[in-house]
Amino acid sequence: MNGWLLAAGVTAFGVAAVHVVAGGRDVVRPLLSCGLADEPRRVLHAVWHMVSVDLVLSAAALVLLALTEDTSATGPMAWFVAAHFLAYAVVFLVVTLAVGWTRPLLRLPQWMLLLPVAVLTVAGVA
Repeated sequence: MNGWLLAAGVTAFGVAAVHVVAGGRDVVRPLLSCGLADEPRRVLHAVWHMVSVDLVLSAAALVLLALTEDTSATGPMAWFVAAHFLAYAVVFLVVTLAVGWTRPLLRLPQWMLLLPVAVLTVAGVA
């Protein structure tokens, strides 16, 4: 068993749970009740659910990779998941820093949840 990948998977499941619970309350509910036209509002709602599925499947993949005995198959998928979470973190950082808010890193703190998954995953395959 690979402890680093297991830690990454458990952390990723935590990220998914935060996304579903806090995102549902702080993002989806206001989105669905805002004055945005129906079609773009529903597309954004669907994208939020797609990210939910993506986070859960990525977490499951990391746990399965952690438990696999065939380490030759672990590397490429683990690197893909690491890049995936790193890209999500970078997107949040770029969007947050581009707005010009005061204390921007705390306004959209999602990057703080996503980056550890990438780091733990890299530690598990490096």
